[in-house]
Amino acid sequence: MTGSGGTRPAVFAVWALTRSLLLLCLVKVVTLPGPDVTSDVSVIYHGWFDVLRSGSYPQSDITWQYPPVAALAILSPALLPFLDYASAFFVLAFLCDALVLGLLLYAGRGARRRYAGAWVWVAGVPLLGTTAYARYDVMVTAVAVAALLAGVRHPRALGALAAFGALLKVWPVLLLAGTARGRRSRLAWTTAAGVALGLLVLCTAAAPGALAFVGFQRDRGTEVESLGALVFHVARQFGWQGRVELHYGSLEFLGPHVPLVSTLSLGLSVLAFGWLLVWRMRARTFGVSTTADAAFTAVLLFTTTSRVISPQYMLWLVGLAAVCLVFRESRMAWPSALVLVATGVTQLEFPLGFGHVVSSDATGVTLMFLRNGLLVAASLLACARLWQETVRLPAGPLPAGRAPAEAPLSRAGSPDTPASAS
Repeated sequence: MTGSGGTRPAVFAVWALTRSLLLLCLVKVVTLPGPDVTSDVSVIYHGWFDVLRSGSYPQSDITWQYPPVAALAILSPALLPFLDYASAFFVLAFLCDALVLGLLLYAGRGARRRYAGAWVWVAGVPLLGTTAYARYDVMVTAVAVAALLAGVRHPRALGALAAFGALLKVWPVLLLAGTARGRRSRLAWTTAAGVALGLLVLCTAAAPGALAFVGFQRDRGTEVESLGALVFHVARQFGWQGRVELHYGSLEFLGPHVPLVSTLSLGLSVLAFGWLLVWRMRARTFGVSTTADAAFTAVLLFTTTSRVISPQYMLWLVGLAAVCLVFRESRMAWPSALVLVATGVTQLEFPLGFGHVVSSDATGVTLMFLRNGLLVAASLLACARLWQETVRLPAGPLPAGRAPAEAPLSRAGSPDTPASAS
């Protein structure tokens, strides 16, 4: 996985083969067991497409739980009017996948870079299966990858793309968690705030219902694939009198003690946020990979503690892990490996074994403990490594590529020099 010239053709060949298989599954030349993952595109997304074209957000549909710029992703198949909606969406998802690969290959060049990140992306997407192309998360992930890679030299680009991504699906705001204190953070955060405000004003003025998603997200409960749901998967074995129903767009547990577990999940997310604040205040040095490492860790924490862990969320983690492993100094290799394994298990539980998960039988419970256990392990390991690399560095000269948190921003240095990584 080095930066040798012979690696790129191998990466591209494996990518082309795996993506061809994905497309064959999406158009049903090859059929897989389990629920049809393409229905969200052909039914739900297409329905939103018709509403958005009429000049309004789907404010009467509680399953519309996305920030206003998500409308661009839903409307994007109009760029290919010669295809039906679902086919156009899959083609655009494929192109975003190709864009991420191209960015990772380009970024992997250089003495202190590597192609391991491209390999992570090539492997991770097919491990998730057809879900990777049947949700718009691949588009959001492409924005996040571009933001982190551009941000190595251009903090304003990081801020602008992070803001755009956050108004696509919220989580890219966490890309700003690891920017070095000082001028780089000021440039990135002020740019992000300005871009986000401008986009919100534009979307609100363009169509009614731009902020309807806020209330719909607030009212979500404990989804059957979440960490908190393990309580009820086990409780069902001992006679818990709850049920699983479609609620706010996903299958959730409803019944006794569900609100309590949902509140505890929110509490875990608050604790995760608190840890990130403490880390940021204590971090002493920032290397060229720190922004990506911190973003990966932050998204891991909030994904793992969320009341909802939909299968497509794994794509976010795969993309961020891929960016981390572009940099030789990153110590996120083992957390990234755990995420890849968890992504493979995710395809086993959805769509292949989703019936087992919904019924909480032995197979379903085992799959959920395994997948969520891997996410917990990856989160804890990522936190430990980020802390060790930025807070508890050994005494002596700083490792190559690392700089004090308050080092000045270089205007002309290489992205691999300490000055530009500060």
